[in-house]
Amino acid sequence: MQWFGGKESDNVEEGSSSGGGRGFAVGGGVVGVIGLVIYLFTGINPAALLNGGQQGNNVQQEQVNTHVVHGRTPQEQLAMKVFKGTEDVWDSLFTARGKTYQKPILHFFNGSVDAGCGFASSATGPFYCPQDRKVYIDLSFYNELSNRFGAPGEFAQAYVIAHEVGHHVQNLLGISQKVENAESQAGSEAERNKYSVALELQADFYAGIWAHYENKYHQNGLVLNEADIASALNAAKQIGDDRLQQETQGCVEPDSFTHGTSAQRMYWFKKGFDSGDLSEGNTFRKMGL
Repeated sequence: MQWFGGKESDNVEEGSSSGGGRGFAVGGGVVGVIGLVIYLFTGINPAALLNGGQQGNNVQQEQVNTHVVHGRTPQEQLAMKVFKGTEDVWDSLFTARGKTYQKPILHFFNGSVDAGCGFASSATGPFYCPQDRKVYIDLSFYNELSNRFGAPGEFAQAYVIAHEVGHHVQNLLGISQKVENAESQAGSEAERNKYSVALELQADFYAGIWAHYENKYHQNGLVLNEADIASALNAAKQIGDDRLQQETQGCVEPDSFTHGTSAQRMYWFKKGFDSGDLSEGNTFRKMGL
């Protein structure tokens, strides 16, 4: 991916907990084995999923030192340019529909962070918190993405950010709230998981939508090629539920999927990229939402 010129987002901050806190714990069974892996691309902080949006009693409250980023590394610069690209694309798409795009914040942290949804460690992976409308990322995750999950490349990194911004778009459009309401009325965990899968696949679709318009207009100096799209598709493939479960527990349990299969994740990103049409991204169509 070529990236030159263009602007970096101003909606960026950094800060980590001062230390001594304990990250969220995951119980036994399937969640205990693959919970952290599965939630690397979750729409919200897993601490919120496990603790109802509140920090557990066993987590020490931490003070976060938040300030505007200065002295940026190349990895930070790329993240900020991609984030700016998402701002431009979604602002245009919302304006075209008579809506206002309320920009999120990109929050860099190192090690752990006390987010609006609760305490999180680097093991959580990147996440979006709807309570404070921030995308949180410890950039060391990109080493995991490349070395552990076999998904190297700068555009794979861009896909991660665009996916989390996709959850912000869902939040603004009221989709996240509809899903939460539907999940609360679901009769089983398997049924709730189906809503989670649809939410995640739509975020993949929205990441593809961003890539479509970024590639079409080069609004922020990002120039894509076929290898970049292949890099994003590979990232989607590597973090599919079926692939992760097979690697970590030796079998696949579809009822426990929360993000979708490798094929599904690749399909929806590519559909967004190929079409550029928001109306094509209703992953909930068969679920009545």
